[in-house]
Amino acid sequence: MSTLDLQELGLRKVNSTLHNADAGEWTVSNPSGQHAIACGLDKPMTVDIQGHVGFYCAGMNQQADVTVHGHAGVGVGENMMSGVVRVKGNASQAAGATAHGGLLVIEGDASSRCGISMKGVDIVVGGSVGHMSAFMAQVGNLVICGDAGEALGDSIYEARLFVAGSVESLGADCIEKEMTPEHLATLTDLLTRAGIDADPASFRRYGSARQLYHFDIDKADAY
Repeated sequence: MSTLDLQELGLRKVNSTLHNADAGEWTVSNPSGQHAIACGLDKPMTVDIQGHVGFYCAGMNQQADVTVHGHAGVGVGENMMSGVVRVKGNASQAAGATAHGGLLVIEGDASSRCGISMKGVDIVVGGSVGHMSAFMAQVGNLVICGDAGEALGDSIYEARLFVAGSVESLGADCIEKEMTPEHLATLTDLLTRAGIDADPASFRRYGSARQLYHFDIDKADAY
């Protein structure tokens, strides 16, 4: 495993080294909350970041396995395509925003708008999420092992939401739905892959009522 000292090398050098590397296992030390660490990786490599990170860590990730041994700022895993991004602590707003694929695991809590406009990613949160999470979520799964803030799933499309705790309120066109054996199997697999010990039977499922797919003037107040 090779170590890159961000404080010594600077962000540009650390990221360019990772981009030019032939995969492998890497450690980034002294991240000091800097932004955009390990963005745009496109190889099956392992990156362990030893500390807290700022905005957009591991954004646009493809194939890489990135672990943050601390907390993460806004937009961790934003627009990721594949691979695994794991935050050992808490995450700020918009975790996994617009992400198309892969697995994002937040072992602690996530702030508001977790999974906003998600487009195929699987997100597992070991704690709770803030308001407007899964806003306009299109495809994928959001697993919340704690509680959800207000307006969960507002204007949701076909993403599936699984919540073990309480939900402060549901957003426009989001309703509770039946937990079928197929959904239970999906949830069990996601919890196993995330390494989070939670009982799948304790979760409820939420999704789209499919009433807002096409604009209807008689339902204008719901938009």
